[in-house]
Amino acid sequence: MNAPTAVNHLVPEIHQREVPDALLEALKTRFGQQLSTAMAVRTQHGRDESSFDIPPPAAVVFAQSTQDVADAVKLASQFAVPVIPFGVGSSLEGHLLAVQGGISIDVSRMNRVVSINADDLTVTVQPGVTRKQLNDEIKSTGLFFPIDPGADASIGGMTATRASGTNAVRYGTMRENVLALEVVTASGEVIRTGTRAKKSSAGYDLTRLLVGSEGTLGVITEVTLRIYPLPEAVSAAICSFPSIEDAVRTTIQIIQLGVPIARVELIDQHTVRMVNAHSKLGLREEPMLLMEFHGSPAGVKEQAETVQELASEHGGKAFEWASTPEERTRLWTARHNAYFAAVQSRPGCRVISTDTCVPISRLADCLLDSVKEADASGIPYFLVGHVGDGNFHFGYLLDPNAPQERVKAEELNHALVARALALEGTCTGEHGVGLHKMGFLVDEAGVGAVDMMRTIKRALDPKNIMNPGKIFSI
Repeated sequence: MNAPTAVNHLVPEIHQREVPDALLEALKTRFGQQLSTAMAVRTQHGRDESSFDIPPPAAVVFAQSTQDVADAVKLASQFAVPVIPFGVGSSLEGHLLAVQGGISIDVSRMNRVVSINADDLTVTVQPGVTRKQLNDEIKSTGLFFPIDPGADASIGGMTATRASGTNAVRYGTMRENVLALEVVTASGEVIRTGTRAKKSSAGYDLTRLLVGSEGTLGVITEVTLRIYPLPEAVSAAICSFPSIEDAVRTTIQIIQLGVPIARVELIDQHTVRMVNAHSKLGLREEPMLLMEFHGSPAGVKEQAETVQELASEHGGKAFEWASTPEERTRLWTARHNAYFAAVQSRPGCRVISTDTCVPISRLADCLLDSVKEADASGIPYFLVGHVGDGNFHFGYLLDPNAPQERVKAEELNHALVARALALEGTCTGEHGVGLHKMGFLVDEAGVGAVDMMRTIKRALDPKNIMNPGKIFSI
């Protein structure tokens, strides 16, 4: 495979479309206090966790129902003005930025669990429900939703970006766990895709088309999900290693031997140090695997003993158990706060966060060379990975007043993606394409495949109003 084409991601193309006063007046008439043009509100909805600085949307509609979304889209369509869905703003690749202007549709008030079908292991929710809220509401049924990207993201946003996270090695990603959708199309029509049945052979799989479409084909207004019985026994463990390579080799063996581990996370020594300072922990400041086992008490014990034996063969030491919910929560909270711990370690910094995913057998090759490059650059960084499925993340901590650091970080990102693609991996395992990886998508999928995506986009959104300027250019 050829190396990715160099793409200037430092300044995304911005083509602001005019938002006519007539549209703003029509929105005000329809939505009243649910519409805001205040700069503070617009600015909040024009920023995510990426490092791009883009002008904010012209207005924000706070939708409270599917009909609100449909009416907002219909009005925007009349004036060929872009609409950008907004959940909680935790995306990392510029998904919600108004690069072509337009209006933001905030669905955070659509936060109702519509139905819980415990006997069928399904639940239907509005898009503004967050993953923590969902698990709180279904906990009494003895069920849970396992997809855990770290941030308390909205289910709508997780669906739109095809999120995964720490549990994906056992439970899969949003692709495997979304059964059905309700979506508002570019014309303002409300459609439904899929059913609560576990499988279907009826027609095109529109659900899978929309999962991961990043808001470019429609606005998700309802999601039906698979849920799972809470495991009878859960145990977490941490284990330190002399090197990242030892930790990665252990992970590869765990997966190749078929150990049904639920989570296996890699944290490098820099990140452990940052997490210790942020969360007041005393973890050994060495590369570490953080693992979790689900199943029966006997099964969990057997899994853990197997993993401990494998780890010891690779120099693993300080194997510590966390079997109570409080201890497990403390460890996983520290892991999920790694991003904030890293930001705190360099006050005032901006973060370029990137991820790739490779076949598990190529993980060591990809990761170790990427670590060498990052160390040689001199730029502070953090490294975490859902390494059980070959996915890992770098976050480069940049001084916003040192533009050369931004250039260097983008060079590191470019080299990382090139390496992943050469190893038959992907340019993004779970962050999505957004703005940041548009050029890399062409290198991964090929011109013909991206042209097919454009054909679908043009057919379903002929005015190019659904979150334009993301995934690929039109």
